Amino acid sequence: MLPRRTLFAAALLGSCARRGLPRIAVVPKATAHLFFVSIHGGVDRAAKEFGVEVLWNGPNEETDHSRQIQIVDAFVAQRVDALAISATDERALVAPLERAIAAGIPVSVFDSAVNLENYVTFVATDNFAAGCLAAREIGRLLQGQGTTAMVMQKPGGASTGLRERGFEQTLAKEFPGVRLVARQFGMGERARSRAAAENILTAQPGLQAMFGSSEAASIGILQAVESRGLAGKVKVVTFDNSDVHRGALNAGALDVMLVQDPDRIGYEAVRSLALKLRGETPTRRLDLPVRRITRENAGTL
Repeated sequence: MLPRRTLFAAALLGSCARRGLPRIAVVPKATAHLFFVSIHGGVDRAAKEFGVEVLWNGPNEETDHSRQIQIVDAFVAQRVDALAISATDERALVAPLERAIAAGIPVSVFDSAVNLENYVTFVATDNFAAGCLAAREIGRLLQGQGTTAMVMQKPGGASTGLRERGFEQTLAKEFPGVRLVARQFGMGERARSRAAAENILTAQPGLQAMFGSSEAASIGILQAVESRGLAGKVKVVTFDNSDVHRGALNAGALDVMLVQDPDRIGYEAVRSLALKLRGETPTRRLDLPVRRITRENAGTL
């Protein structure tokens, strides 16, 4: 006689076979950002490997949590088999995700946390540790003395909030000679992040270093520094990876890139739900480290 788990999995797969592949909805925080385009690649790779259909939909911008709520509710109404999400806001998405779980739809969370306990798997960069590393890089570049500033993402974002707290706390604890003299939100947009960086540079004409906690914040800083002729003069540590980041690194305007593994984040999010649908118990939490990229090892990207 077959074990109960085997019978359950066989019944589930047989049911899915009758109506097509299991459908896993994946809701990114934003579809317009390169980071989530890379996550989509990992999502598709896992879908092929585990024989599931992925339904990908999210808001254009990270600040639009009302649109993300609408998307989640629509997927619940469609009775998808499982759902993975990178939450635009750690509190606003709780109720719609609880509705999904109450409807029997297992939920995994990726990249950015939400205040939810009964998820299947949470997979993300170890964002607090990444913020700590950014502070240590700034401290090293300034040799423990000087001024720095931070362009942040937006209020309510769990992943970037952890980076920003890690950065600030590590500076205060380990580098008392480095003063964080300004911090502003760029609201997840390149233009607004550049304006924030411009404001900081205007108010702090002798500023020695800057940290951007996200793709948009980083690009805003790089554009502001270049426009003011400060490339190579203001030390810059950034987060995420793009053509703009790599170009600035090669030109000497960027000192250190902290790079995530978005492909793996997307892959593991879908994998966790595919295993859950098979009746298995996936790992509940995966914390992935960032990679430190400088001009010396840029060829490894």
